[in-house]
Amino acid sequence: MQSVWITGASSGIGEACAYRYAEEGARLALTSSSADRLEKVAAKCRELGAEGVTVFSFDLTCPDGIDNLTDDVWIALGGIDIVMLNAGISQRTNIEDTSMEMVRKIMEINYFAPVAIAKRLLPKMAARGGGKIAVTTSIAGRFGFPLRCGYSSSKFALYGFFETLQAEYYSKGIRVTMVCPGRVQTNISRYALDKGGKPHGVMDPGQASGMTAGAAARVITRAVAKEKKEVLVGRKELLMVYIKRFFPGLCAILARKIKPM
Repeated sequence: MQSVWITGASSGIGEACAYRYAEEGARLALTSSSADRLEKVAAKCRELGAEGVTVFSFDLTCPDGIDNLTDDVWIALGGIDIVMLNAGISQRTNIEDTSMEMVRKIMEINYFAPVAIAKRLLPKMAARGGGKIAVTTSIAGRFGFPLRCGYSSSKFALYGFFETLQAEYYSKGIRVTMVCPGRVQTNISRYALDKGGKPHGVMDPGQASGMTAGAAARVITRAVAKEKKEVLVGRKELLMVYIKRFFPGLCAILARKIKPM
């Protein structure tokens, strides 16, 4: 029986992964800032067969409480086999309209929170022989994308930190899977920060026609089980990752032509 902690578990990819692990009889800890929604997800996980489910409502923009949160989850689960650092927030503003306050909020949730959680967990995981860390990045973390300056920066940064973590702690049994979604049907565009820091409130057309969260969860949980270094999740939009790798000049041209919404 695995012990799994998922952040950003109240909707989208995090919710769908919670259901996948619940079906496998895992012991779950679910974290989100949306307490009501989190309780509903937890109830469904119990119905699906989770061995036990504990919820931890927490705002990841509050760095001072992350160490205590991590310790509390560890105690509740009796150790953590898999942590899915999935919580995140996006934006829909150009650089001039993106305040530094917005950039810092995005970085706090998308980068500093998962880094802080990982740093707190590492000695505990290593002491018990290892563990798996799944980190939700984005194809916007592989190439720059219009109206995503803060979001893209936070996702690029995750690669730098967690690839270093993998190199340093591989011999101690720590395995990292970088989860790189393209267009998946989640609420991330609805809650993306618009000008003035207000929720965008609209699901992007490309996202609405993207892979379902349930299908994405199947791909992701299999990749984590197989200890893959990275898993690309999506459809034809993932071609941009390969174009960037082999034809960076063409990628830059295409990025300029992409409709930003």
